[in-house]
Amino acid sequence: MKHLFTLNKYFAKYKWHLLLGILCVSLSKYFSVLVPQTIRKALDFVFEKVEANKNAEVQLSDSFLDLYGNEIMLFSAKLIGFSILMGIFMYLMRQTIIVMSRLIEFDLRNAIFSKYEMLNYQFYKVNKTGDLMSRITEDVSKVRMYLGPGLLYGINLVSLFIIVIFAMYRVSPTLTFYTLIPLPFLSISIYYISRIINKKSELIQEQLAKITTVSQEVYSGIRVVKSYEKSDKFNTFFDDQSTIHKKKSLELARVNALFFPLMILLIGLSTLLTIYMGGVLAARGEITPGNIAEFVIYVNYLTWPFTSIGWIASLVQQAEASQKRINEFLNADVEIKDDGLESNTIKGKIEFRNVNFHYKESGIKAIDNLSFTLNQGEKLAIVGLTASGKSTIAELLLRTYDIDEGAILIDDKNITKHNLSTLRRSIGYVPQDVFLFSDSIYNNIGFGMDKIDPISIENVAKNCAVHEDIIGFENGYETEVGERGVTLSGGQKQRISIARALIKDPKIVILDDSLSAVDTKTEKKITDFLETTLKGRTSILITHRMSSLTSYKNIIVLDKGKIIEQGSHTELIAKGGFYSDMVDMQKYEYTAL
Repeated sequence: MKHLFTLNKYFAKYKWHLLLGILCVSLSKYFSVLVPQTIRKALDFVFEKVEANKNAEVQLSDSFLDLYGNEIMLFSAKLIGFSILMGIFMYLMRQTIIVMSRLIEFDLRNAIFSKYEMLNYQFYKVNKTGDLMSRITEDVSKVRMYLGPGLLYGINLVSLFIIVIFAMYRVSPTLTFYTLIPLPFLSISIYYISRIINKKSELIQEQLAKITTVSQEVYSGIRVVKSYEKSDKFNTFFDDQSTIHKKKSLELARVNALFFPLMILLIGLSTLLTIYMGGVLAARGEITPGNIAEFVIYVNYLTWPFTSIGWIASLVQQAEASQKRINEFLNADVEIKDDGLESNTIKGKIEFRNVNFHYKESGIKAIDNLSFTLNQGEKLAIVGLTASGKSTIAELLLRTYDIDEGAILIDDKNITKHNLSTLRRSIGYVPQDVFLFSDSIYNNIGFGMDKIDPISIENVAKNCAVHEDIIGFENGYETEVGERGVTLSGGQKQRISIARALIKDPKIVILDDSLSAVDTKTEKKITDFLETTLKGRTSILITHRMSSLTSYKNIIVLDKGKIIEQGSHTELIAKGGFYSDMVDMQKYEYTAL
């Protein structure tokens, strides 16, 4: 249970729920034990009076109830009272321990979600979305079952065992010994079978994560799946993965199916031993007939708790397997650290000094000894072939990754010395892979704002040439865009993404190939607006379209993370190098079309 020990901090947080729960369980079991004792006293009373009447040679008749009816009614009243008190405390124990488990479940999910947000982008490249979702849903639910029902019935078992064994021992140590003979065998079987349950539970959770991943990827890429007519293939693949999950689940079920009858058999053996040895001891006069009934009820009391040992063991082992998976992510290193730096105003000067960077997950060196300076308010265009390192520069400026060597300076201060939240709020970033949330267009544009101003949203939408498209929808700005903006065209998503970046009035603007899906006329309208709105802001344009760079005085051309050419559009054309060849190639392609 070493991985479950990490939950101890939550037990400390909700200690009063736990302590009151233990108290309520103990009181419930205490009153439950008084029930068989009362029944024993009632039976002994009846046997005693019957025997007394026989010795006195008094004929038994209906007058027995007249003589002893009040005493019998008193026993009945005690039984009802003890049962009511037992029920009240059973209700309270659920209101404390089960409520505590729900509160810890809430905290644990929030802790996982917060950790997910803290982890860097590389983590999400290595781990699949389905696996992340499985750990925050299915695995947390498994842990909750341990914290709630598992813990509740575990405390119930321990409390009942202590109270019942004590009550039994007071009556007859000999009969107690024979009654409990099967229990060590029960404990041994639990030990061995719980180890099997743990291994099988871990395999089941891993397979469930694979199924979740497959489902998530198919749902997210449904248009690609349908366009390539691969529905049948994915159905077959999903069926294969589900079959594996079914087989593993059935294997676990078979273990439990063998385990529970074994426990019931051992508990039944205790009952037989109780009746047999109780009869022997009663014949010797060491115990009364009422004690035999009392012990039989005690054995019945122990039947469910000891039968539930296997179930509790299964819950604990499944929770252990799930918490192990959760801890793998909770203990993952947060590489991009803020260190609580004070917020400061960012003006916009950018400098790369001999920067080197490689992606750890692939080992590819994306930036190789890169150096350039961009003063506040200046524009920079970055061009190059695919995988030349253009988008990596944007991600390094946002600190989604930290560099290997060299230094990135913002306003002449190392980027790691800036408050991370302030840095990212000061940058308006439009990524190459546009992402919109499954929300309204209005909320997507205002995503980066603490307070949303309808007039500002409408104005920025007009300037980004998307306002007419939006009001053309039936619900206008309240139109739901669907998951990842699936209901919009590529150009509409790009323009909404640009509006989202610009509305927060950033000091630095990074546009990563953000006009690739718009037509030439719309591109001209947006670039004219950008010429105006980007004045005074430091801006970086990453693009493949050379036609939009004629006004740029500072253009760098990248190849394999290195600057191979740098200058204005006119200067680079005059050089007749790589940039000039790219411009000629695009002119030729445009003419051919």
